[in-house]
Amino acid sequence: MNSSEHTALTAAVRAGRDEKIDWRFRSITPALAGLTLDEAAARRANLFADGFFGPFVVLDAAAVEHNLATMAAWCAAHGIALAPHGKTTMAPELFARQLDHGAWGVTAANAGHLRIYRAFGVSRILLANQLVDPAGLRWLAAELAADPAFEFVCWADSVRGVELMTEALAGSARPVDVLVELGGAGGRTGVRDPETALAVAEAIAKSPVLRLRGTGGYEGALSHDTDDAALAKISSYVDTLRDSAIAFAEKGLLAEGQVYVTAGGSAYFDRVAQELTKPWPAGMDVLPILRSGAYVTHDDGFYREISPLGVHPRLAGVEQFHAALHAWAQVTSKPTDELALLTAGKRDLPYDEGTPEPQLLRKNGVVTELAGHRVTKLNDQHAFLALPAGSPVEVGDWVRLGLSHPCTTFDKWPLLPVVDTDGETVVDFVRTWF
Repeated sequence: MNSSEHTALTAAVRAGRDEKIDWRFRSITPALAGLTLDEAAARRANLFADGFFGPFVVLDAAAVEHNLATMAAWCAAHGIALAPHGKTTMAPELFARQLDHGAWGVTAANAGHLRIYRAFGVSRILLANQLVDPAGLRWLAAELAADPAFEFVCWADSVRGVELMTEALAGSARPVDVLVELGGAGGRTGVRDPETALAVAEAIAKSPVLRLRGTGGYEGALSHDTDDAALAKISSYVDTLRDSAIAFAEKGLLAEGQVYVTAGGSAYFDRVAQELTKPWPAGMDVLPILRSGAYVTHDDGFYREISPLGVHPRLAGVEQFHAALHAWAQVTSKPTDELALLTAGKRDLPYDEGTPEPQLLRKNGVVTELAGHRVTKLNDQHAFLALPAGSPVEVGDWVRLGLSHPCTTFDKWPLLPVVDTDGETVVDFVRTWF
């Protein structure tokens, strides 16, 4: 994305800062009602002293910046482009910061994402799915015709999909760039064998409105482990992306210009980069692209355990990512000495990759570590906190929770306070769009 195009995104984000805080943002203190996001940030309100309504989820400003800089530096050092998956946060302010740190573009999952990204001026988008919705394709064609600077690429994993795309895009002013998606054995979407991949590639090459630009896929569906066998499986899968791209080039199916080969969630991006940055055949100008998105906040659960820069780092000489997403919930009930209930549940916190992790206790304004406590289950609006013998937890105290899986956290919170290093002073706000 060039500077003028990035300026459009920045301008759209800045315009959004004029939105005023009101009752729609349930956790934000009424003391900030009527203020714009910038005005509210300038107040440097305190989460507890200034009346924020619990529960609330906050972003750690320093941790976010650390993660952005760490990932950007690592990608630059290894010669690999980054198109972070925007569905993790759906926060254009964070998109802009990722692009500030050198991201090549932003990844989307569906036509609704495209519409939001374009509303904020994102000009290079990789859609990591096959787009066969006629309404979405017609809208895409109009966007491409209206903006020559808009760059777009999506996937195809079936001849039927190529046919549907070709029908819906008939007469479009600009061709749509497409990658053949490879799923691998046991994968999610994507073709399962080289013969089908070649048939899809040939169909794309024959289409009057599509251009074949390379291969893509998602390795994260193949494993959730990090042992040698799991990592070897990931590497083998990524090699199929290489092999198919080379086969398409040898058969003359690729359109002119740079070849795109893309994979890489936030769990195995080290193995993806290792395979995609191996030497390519002479004459192939390949841009390897990672799509990792969860790195921006990391987490205290799934990604902490599996990320190449988590608590079991697979990369030497690189500082680990920092968890940047935390929740605070108040103790609303203590029916027994073994159980307390917190004012946060499934409607507030992620639970698909493990329950929240009790980390800190705030009692009478003093914050201490909280060891030996566990969240055993969540209801809609309650967390069940198992108390060890001698627990200091009492009704009215606050508990900070580490969260697992940022992708199912952001969608619950349309406005997230960003806190300073003290963990309580609000220095900014991030708006999400789900």
